[in-house]
Amino acid sequence: MSVQTEQETFTLEEILASVKTSNRLILWNDEVNTFDHVIFCLMHHLQYTEPQAEQIAWKVHNEGKCAVLEGSYTEMEVYRKILQAEGLTVSVE
Repeated sequence: MSVQTEQETFTLEEILASVKTSNRLILWNDEVNTFDHVIFCLMHHLQYTEPQAEQIAWKVHNEGKCAVLEGSYTEMEVYRKILQAEGLTVSVE
């Protein structure tokens, strides 16, 4: 007697995508940075367009925070350090 089992195959990308936990870079409102500085940083470091950066700045101002980037923890930490060096209040969640 033989037992035949059905076997599924997955690509490496599919496996990595299934185990990847997503992390978000959060920009927080503060009383220090100007709209212009926040917009400049979002455009310069995260390649947002000016209208996109303005929209994010207003959301941060009105809601207190906004997720500005999503990806691996390591990638988010790199951008957190860059934006923090610019004086922005950021965290990784």
